[in-house]
Amino acid sequence: MTQINLPFLPDRTVKPRQSGVAMVMDKGLSLREAEDFVETAGHLADFVKLGFGTSVAANKVKEKVRVYRDANIKVYVGGTLFEAFIIRNMYDDYLRYIDQLGLDSVEVSDGSMLMDHDVKCEYIHKLSKNYTVLSEVGSKESGILIAPGRWVEMMQKELQAGSFKVIGEARESGNVGIYRASGKAHVTLINKILAKVDGDKLLWEAPLKPQQVWFIKHFGANVNLGNIAPAELIALETLRLGLRGDTFFTFLPEEFRKFQPE
Repeated sequence: MTQINLPFLPDRTVKPRQSGVAMVMDKGLSLREAEDFVETAGHLADFVKLGFGTSVAANKVKEKVRVYRDANIKVYVGGTLFEAFIIRNMYDDYLRYIDQLGLDSVEVSDGSMLMDHDVKCEYIHKLSKNYTVLSEVGSKESGILIAPGRWVEMMQKELQAGSFKVIGEARESGNVGIYRASGKAHVTLINKILAKVDGDKLLWEAPLKPQQVWFIKHFGANVNLGNIAPAELIALETLRLGLRGDTFFTFLPEEFRKFQPE
């Protein structure tokens, strides 16, 4: 990354990060595209999720995983694929599958199927002994509503069970879970979660630029964000640094506000 002596840029964390984490959604990049992504933006990515079941349908997945891991990026398959194995009572087969791919991380979710939460936490506990676990709270279905208190309770239990981060569900569409159907942040829900759960332990899915802007403006440059498109990761970093119009004044001192357009 180019070094620049520009005052008032926010301090950014560096890998291995506990905060300021970026999770990128790979929905079927080719091996060459993955190599290009790593060359350009690999230093900004902490996790790559091979979205939903794309790892089953794509070619050269093992080679692509190796490219990511060589760039110090943790890789995991989407929680939907985890659920696809679990609903078929094939947990051991899931372990063999991820080990065959050379993965060091997993996502445990229940967004597509009903799963007793204690059972989910047991999976988290078992997997956390050998893998970095990210767990996900929230349904992929827009009609299923979860009370804020229940979100908090599940997130707390999953962290206690061994999750490295708990993901706030939004899908790649960004219009369920922590967002309204319009794509705008569910502010009341998010604030109630943060009143009880350490923000550094949470990773907010934010596939759309307005969602990324909202989180950065409200929670700073080092908020954890996920479901970022590979081609948008550098653009996201400029938002984090206040080097894009949407966050241009966010990190500047108050005296600069006189230059802010009305």
